[in-house]
Amino acid sequence: MEAKSLKNRLQIFLLLLPGIFMFAMFTIYPIGKLLFMSFFQSGYGTSLKDAFVGFQSYQTVLSDQTFRVSFENTLVYTLVTVPAQMVIGLLVAVLINELPCCQVGFRVIYYLPVITSWVIVSLVFKYIFNTEGMLNYFLSQVIHATGGNIAWLDSRWGGLTVAMILGIWKGVGWNMVVFLAALQNVPKALYESAAIDGCGSVHKFFYITLPSIRSTTLFALVMLTIGGFNVFTSIKMITDGKPMHQTETVLTWMYYKAFNEGQFSYAAALSFIVAVVLVFLAVLQFKAMKNRDEGD
Repeated sequence: MEAKSLKNRLQIFLLLLPGIFMFAMFTIYPIGKLLFMSFFQSGYGTSLKDAFVGFQSYQTVLSDQTFRVSFENTLVYTLVTVPAQMVIGLLVAVLINELPCCQVGFRVIYYLPVITSWVIVSLVFKYIFNTEGMLNYFLSQVIHATGGNIAWLDSRWGGLTVAMILGIWKGVGWNMVVFLAALQNVPKALYESAAIDGCGSVHKFFYITLPSIRSTTLFALVMLTIGGFNVFTSIKMITDGKPMHQTETVLTWMYYKAFNEGQFSYAAALSFIVAVVLVFLAVLQFKAMKNRDEGD
């Protein structure tokens, strides 16, 4: 019996071995290498043997004014896009869930932006909001609402606002699908009991729907927060950090420092700082939700 059990364990290990190897090769090793680079002076101009600098790269990142600007931009982007995506996605999911027909068609329509290439939609938004773009043409030439073209993308908050609009538009469909799946698992008996007690639609939503999908809400919140801090393509394609790096996010700034200036130690340290912030935020979100569940 023991020999058979050992044989089964060996078979399981052999089946898992390719996956373990791939995970170690393409996940564990890059993370370890990145951590190593953050403590050594590594870049285009360094020698073959990198010099140990300890936490100097981390100190350089934290004292860099442009990093602070990029971190603030990333934080604002996350604080704006995450709640907006969740609220709009949930409302759309509730409406679709109440439809007697055509649910599949509306799912496809709202999910199309999600599967559209970030590069393509970023270029489209750049064309729309460009100084000589379609929006300015419509405002100035068609409806004559403005006396001239507005430089939407030539200011810090103008460029970030366009990127945030794109992020919200593109993320609503994902939230809709996630919340719709959760709504369809809420027991109908709860709504029937509430209707007998005289509860209206608003009371049902706040006292039955929201508590029943709390775990899904937490999942969406954590995933969207991570996605917000990982914003890259839209900023890179729409503003490319202009003007004067005022629209940089942490990932675009890390990319610039690594591949434009060759400061790999700086970029590695920046990536671990962002990772620590994300872990901290995720723990806070889980604890907040847990405390709320215990309070209820």
